[in-house]
Amino acid sequence: MAPFLSKFWEESSLKKELIRNIAIIAHVDHGKTTLVDKMLMQTGNFRSNEKVVERVMDSNDLEKEKGITILAKNTAVDYGDYRINIIDTPGHADFGGEVERIMKMVDGVLLVIDAYEGCMPQTKFVLKKALEEQLKPIVVINKMDRDYIRPSEVIDEVIDLFIELGADDDQLDFPVLYASGIQGIASTDQNDLGTDLDPLFKEIISYIPNPVGLPDNDLQLQITLLDYSDFLGKIGIGVVRNGSIKLNMQIEIAKNDGKTEKQKVTKLFSFSGLKRTEVEFAEAGQIVAIAGVGEINVGDTLCEPGKIAPLERVIIEEPTLQMNFLVNDAPFAGKDGDPYTARKLEARLLKEMHTDVSLKVEKTDKADVFSVAGRGELHLAVIIEKLRREGIEFQVSRPQIIVKEIDGVKMEPYELLIIETPEDYLGAVMDLLSRKKADLIDMTNINGNVKIKYEIPSRGVIGLRTDFLTETRGYGILTHSFIDHRPMSGEIGDRKNGVLVSWETGTATSYALQSAEERGTLFIDPGTDVYEGMIVGENKKDEDLTINVCKQKQLTNVRSSSKDDAVKLKGKRSLSLEQSLAYLAEDEYLEITPKTYRLRKIHLSKNERDKQNKYKKYESLNQQKTAN
Repeated sequence: MAPFLSKFWEESSLKKELIRNIAIIAHVDHGKTTLVDKMLMQTGNFRSNEKVVERVMDSNDLEKEKGITILAKNTAVDYGDYRINIIDTPGHADFGGEVERIMKMVDGVLLVIDAYEGCMPQTKFVLKKALEEQLKPIVVINKMDRDYIRPSEVIDEVIDLFIELGADDDQLDFPVLYASGIQGIASTDQNDLGTDLDPLFKEIISYIPNPVGLPDNDLQLQITLLDYSDFLGKIGIGVVRNGSIKLNMQIEIAKNDGKTEKQKVTKLFSFSGLKRTEVEFAEAGQIVAIAGVGEINVGDTLCEPGKIAPLERVIIEEPTLQMNFLVNDAPFAGKDGDPYTARKLEARLLKEMHTDVSLKVEKTDKADVFSVAGRGELHLAVIIEKLRREGIEFQVSRPQIIVKEIDGVKMEPYELLIIETPEDYLGAVMDLLSRKKADLIDMTNINGNVKIKYEIPSRGVIGLRTDFLTETRGYGILTHSFIDHRPMSGEIGDRKNGVLVSWETGTATSYALQSAEERGTLFIDPGTDVYEGMIVGENKKDEDLTINVCKQKQLTNVRSSSKDDAVKLKGKRSLSLEQSLAYLAEDEYLEITPKTYRLRKIHLSKNERDKQNKYKKYESLNQQKTAN
């Protein structure tokens, strides 16, 4: 056998007793991806002279820009004779669908918790999933190098959380390590953090069990993650539950819809560090990637021909937020990118659904409108940003919660909201949340920083972050995660202010914007191309106002003073994608192009908008008469 093939054969024939499969889970920004970086470095996955970027596992552009993990990714490190497969999971509640699938792949979890912040909403969510799968947890109290840490209190919070989630005695007897992910050190002694991560590796090997599958049984491999390659097509990633799989082996795939399909394994990979290595053989316990087996999807089980034994399907919690994606029919369609037809937009959204199991795409009664449902604002914003970066032009409607009817009662999603704010802003924050129908659960004051827990309808979370940061002057921290569905909680106040709407199509002038500024806050600069019905600012009053922002100053043969010519504007208010989505009202769309976002009215003509408003008032009066 050739030297390189024999090396691959040795790697692929690793016995399950020497394998540990773990997921690393945490609330967003508690340092798990940084900890994985140091685990890779200390196990020789990078050359001594190799330049390594921070958060190397956050590999796509959106993850790097936002500083969060969006997609679950796996890597593998070798510690002595042992292979430790590590799966880095998202820390934000909106991408919890990734976490739910990963729990089926592993035998234990590293629960990373900030030594100051303690248990946060996503900590509860991911831990609940791990305990339900009877996984063994190792708790890592991270960021021990920072000021104001409170490790003993945080451990008490963790124990309380385990008890609340119904952990059994074995799960409650978890080991605790104290670490500084950024320094790459960990220890069982909080007063002496040591010099490296050896104590962490040793704890993983001694405490996390090896996979339970049997190599001599028939093949069972469930696809848990999906990847895509321009050369190989769809790539399925999963753990070999039982049996073994070989290159060029004939297999039969048990699909989610109950059908089966025969295929041949043309490519088989194992993982080493950040690289995929081609192998010829893998057996029970190993995590592998498979290509060339047709149209595989998450949840499909690969079996031996004629020996179909599908594994239990992964149940993913339902989406809580929905919005419409529409073909771009705005006046400037096609100026910045590719305005997709309804057929092409539908195909692109369905393609996204193949890799994102938390996403749902459905047709509506209109041919050019598609309903897209996800786990939250950020989840949907990431989908929008992906499409925008591909050069696609389209429009989206205001996000709406998904209401369920259970036993004849309308139920809406509720979320656990945890906020931290300096006590100076506490009154303003509590007033804001009372208007959002939030119920206060708990409040603690830590060194002048107040931590408050609320239960709030998901409707109240839409657009909350912007208002919250305004009230706390940017010093507040806000996190939330889904709890359950509860009866509707009544009306929640909409946007207070109306908007400034462009009267005509043209180019905005400084002269016209100077007058518009007196009416409210601008969203555009001089020289911006606008069209009739486009939103150009926020009105000071609670009604919409149509204004002319393209008006030119009348020229005369009389020389004016220089102070009349020099127009000084206050500057526009820039809205991010998430802020724009939260800002939308029911009668507005957000136009997405590769270069910009434009807020617009659904009905561009003022006459048409006036007709619609009259019709709504008439309908409202009829409903009141019927009710009386």
